[in-house]
Amino acid sequence: MQDYFAMSREALQNEREALLDVYGQYKARGLKLDMSRGKPSPAQLDLSMPMLDIKDYMGETGIDSRNYGNLEGMPEARRFFAEMLGAQPDEVIVGGNSSLNMMYSMIELGWRLGYCESEKGWGEEEHPKFLCPAPGYDRHFRVTQYFGFELVTVPMLPTGPDMDAVERLVKDKAVKGIWCVPKYSNPDGYSYSDETVRRLAAMETAEPDFKIFWDNAYIVHHLTDTHDEVLNLLDECRAAGCENRALMFCSLSKVTFPGASVAAMAASRQNVDYILKNMFPTIISYDKLNQLRHIRFLKDAAGVAAHMEKHRAVIAPKFELVKSIFTREFAGCDGIARWTDPNGGYFLSLYTAKGCAKRTVQLCAEAGVKLTEAGAAYPYGVDPDDWNIRIAPTYPPLDELETAAELLCVALKLATVEHLLAQ
Repeated sequence: MQDYFAMSREALQNEREALLDVYGQYKARGLKLDMSRGKPSPAQLDLSMPMLDIKDYMGETGIDSRNYGNLEGMPEARRFFAEMLGAQPDEVIVGGNSSLNMMYSMIELGWRLGYCESEKGWGEEEHPKFLCPAPGYDRHFRVTQYFGFELVTVPMLPTGPDMDAVERLVKDKAVKGIWCVPKYSNPDGYSYSDETVRRLAAMETAEPDFKIFWDNAYIVHHLTDTHDEVLNLLDECRAAGCENRALMFCSLSKVTFPGASVAAMAASRQNVDYILKNMFPTIISYDKLNQLRHIRFLKDAAGVAAHMEKHRAVIAPKFELVKSIFTREFAGCDGIARWTDPNGGYFLSLYTAKGCAKRTVQLCAEAGVKLTEAGAAYPYGVDPDDWNIRIAPTYPPLDELETAAELLCVALKLATVEHLLAQ
């Protein structure tokens, strides 16, 4: 393609007319395509249907999973998630179907009472704050915004959050925690470097009850033969003498069924005891029958790895298709678009020229392709550079994905030309 930034105004106007003609052809097709969320496709959901045939409801220690009790989770489920999270079974709490719900509960606990080291609940602070590496996961940001925290943006780098900024910000007593997606981050697909993890674990914070919310949402979701490895935060915090700092989460939502999965968290034993004590009034037990069903189906880490290879066979071609279309359509002009190339996860980021993301998403929507709202990956939904678009390739079938990606390229070119002409 031509370099728009080197074109004359007359050439840009001619290009705009040509793009409007192509764009109009897409609009005339009456498309209704959705790439707005990172959902597993029906083909992926079908992979776990045999799990529903499992009828064995008695646990390995004789626990009847159909009945009350065992708030902390079935023993075999605690052992399973301990292996996944790199913890000991007695450092694990197994919950319901949603890790986001567990994270919400931990924010609520901190807001209401604080943690073991707290003098008071976080909500009693005059102006509590929470660090939000961005671009990041919009649902994380919404949780802390809902409770009333000020969301403080930290730039996201290919190695993780900008640690110079983090180490400076945590000297503020009002800063209570940080959101982290350490492996195949949402939406860039970055994985934290060893240095980043060690600095997070060892940094000096103004308050002893500072918490790292470590969301291992994509810990087993590989797209290539290169599997990113991230240091274990709980181990690093323990080595640094602050093991209570780490709250680690994961779920099987995109492994089996997002609406009927199992989530878990790992933390220090002191934290686990404190959390269970404060969970006790809220629920007698989570769905242990579902916990057992998942363990019988997936068995162990090797079983999970084999199952995830089936997922990879479905979704990796979708990522490759999108990237190949971007490469073809934007070749020769780096200023118009760049994109991340993750080894795993559910997303990649498309970066436009500054000031063009919202218009690109709007043009796609008007032509029948729904994308994640521009700015969604930033606190308060505000992208200061208006340049990030989260790309979620997993749900649509390949033919629809190809059409959506091609339209997206036309929309981005048109938005860029409009932006340059407006200058």
